[in-house]
Amino acid sequence: MINGSCLCGSVKFQIKKISKPMEICHCTRCRKQSGASSATTVMVLAEDFNFIQGNGLIKSYSAPILYSSPAYQSHFCKLCGSKVPHINGHDTHIEIPAGLFDSDPVVRPDKHIFVEFLPSWDTITDDLPQYKMAALIKLRHNRDLPSDFKLKSHYDEK
Repeated sequence: MINGSCLCGSVKFQIKKISKPMEICHCTRCRKQSGASSATTVMVLAEDFNFIQGNGLIKSYSAPILYSSPAYQSHFCKLCGSKVPHINGHDTHIEIPAGLFDSDPVVRPDKHIFVEFLPSWDTITDDLPQYKMAALIKLRHNRDLPSDFKLKSHYDEK
């Protein structure tokens, strides 16, 4: 089992295994919610995830829709503010912020995503593959973005 918890330890969880790659995301929303230049996350199957305690302490924020439904959501412990995983009855996968792991998740980051949003004050210094949105959509869904697609940032929401 892989254990994880929030900053204050009130929300605790376990996962059996990680089902998708660990990614370092540079999108504006991940940067804003993490307060860092990127957010490193992994996805796990909902059936491999278990809250040990603190599920009732989780609050959510839904950001305005940028591209398509559903809205971007951020879930956090109401006591310490740490971003935490969230599960509802409809999820097949759960996103886990890698910084919450209390034990080694065994996997390591395999790519940088949304690198077109990399802030000017940051530099990627490793040799991991780097994907802009269009290349990531092609990789994940084997399709191209529509020709009339306009890239938006967090700042365009206003």
